[in-house]
Amino acid sequence: MLRDDVSPIIKEVKPINFLFYRTETNMSDLGKLIPVGQSLLREAVSRDLQITGPVHWHYIGFEGDASKAFTVEVAFPVATIPKDYDGPFHFKRTEVFKSVSLIHDGSWLEIPASYDKIMHFMKAKNLLAKGVNREIYINADFEHPEANVTEIQLGIN
Repeated sequence: MLRDDVSPIIKEVKPINFLFYRTETNMSDLGKLIPVGQSLLREAVSRDLQITGPVHWHYIGFEGDASKAFTVEVAFPVATIPKDYDGPFHFKRTEVFKSVSLIHDGSWLEIPASYDKIMHFMKAKNLLAKGVNREIYINADFEHPEANVTEIQLGIN
């Protein structure tokens, strides 16, 4: 649900360590990636890694056309990056991520309205999109989607 009392803000996210999975996909196949979060979590626990936040989905190269392929990373923030990791996933430490951020409450079917609010904010402030955005799933409730809480971070230059 798009709340009138929530406005986009400009924020800088400090560097974060991630355990992640990367693939090329399209909008219609995104749902197939939901189980990846569980696999990442199992991998982190089996390696005794400290999870430091909720699951992130990073979208790279998505320009709004649902028919075009783009890159997605499903990622968990972790405290440290093992030096000798040889497993099915990857690790990285990000750079500072400057973004326009907005908290979206409710179903993901309604999330386009929150993106529209961000885009209007960016246009009013003459901000340019970087082609990378993040969705941080603070609460993901598959039985009661109205309880979902998602932070959208749309990367800016």
